[in-house]
Amino acid sequence: MITPTLDLERILAAQGYDLIAGFDEVGRGALAGPVMVGCAAIWARDLEPLDGDDAVELSGRTYLGVPDGVADSKMLTEHRREAIFDELRDWCAAYAVGQASNTEIDEWGITYALGVAALRALSQVERELGLRLGGGLTAKKAAGESAGKIVEGRPGGSVGESIGNCEGSVRALPKVAGILDGPSDYITKALNTFDAPDVPIPADITTKVKGDQHCATVATAAVIAKVTRDRLMVDLAQSNPRYAAYEWAHNKGYGSAAHRAAIAEHGPTPLHRVSWHLT
Repeated sequence: MITPTLDLERILAAQGYDLIAGFDEVGRGALAGPVMVGCAAIWARDLEPLDGDDAVELSGRTYLGVPDGVADSKMLTEHRREAIFDELRDWCAAYAVGQASNTEIDEWGITYALGVAALRALSQVERELGLRLGGGLTAKKAAGESAGKIVEGRPGGSVGESIGNCEGSVRALPKVAGILDGPSDYITKALNTFDAPDVPIPADITTKVKGDQHCATVATAAVIAKVTRDRLMVDLAQSNPRYAAYEWAHNKGYGSAAHRAAIAEHGPTPLHRVSWHLT
């Protein structure tokens, strides 16, 4: 199993970025439920400088390391993802999971829905940290974990949501970099569109194929998003006796044989992506 590093994050820090956020998606190919994009952000100043930097190390300085156990979320068992979930959240300066509902996916298409979900997550992270254009703002110190927060989005089976936390008191600086898993930058394309939330400071996005295998922030975002969505699908499966036949607690909304057979027999629910080929 490949262990992610902070190499790309350190390169971006050396380029002058102050906040570095990894992004990864979950639920793109599911037949039911929302799509989610995790955002895991760290401060560049907490990273060890690249070799040859002129940065002065403070005595006893401890730099941020790769969190123990993090890896591509698809390579970890559900039990392992759950076991490291809290540690990964604590590792971040701030994190959030943005989502787009099944009805938004039906209306917008999956690529745009992913972009809006990612921007919902980024907006939440920046607001948690107190970031704003112009910088110089001292972020609030949050006590523990913030509650789930509803942001822009229309209800379907679920609504656009960001769930996040922030710890510590930090000086907000206005240059933000994002690392997005995959070859395509759907985040920048969705920026400043009608459906997207206001983002205090847009991120400069770098795409990285297999970023969840190679970049610690992306891998962290992937695990946080995966656990969050899996838990939601289990909750939704238990929320209505009608949903039992679809076995979402096991398939998490993806197109298993049992799930497709249930759709063929009972029809789609309000949580299904009805514009998709469901059977």
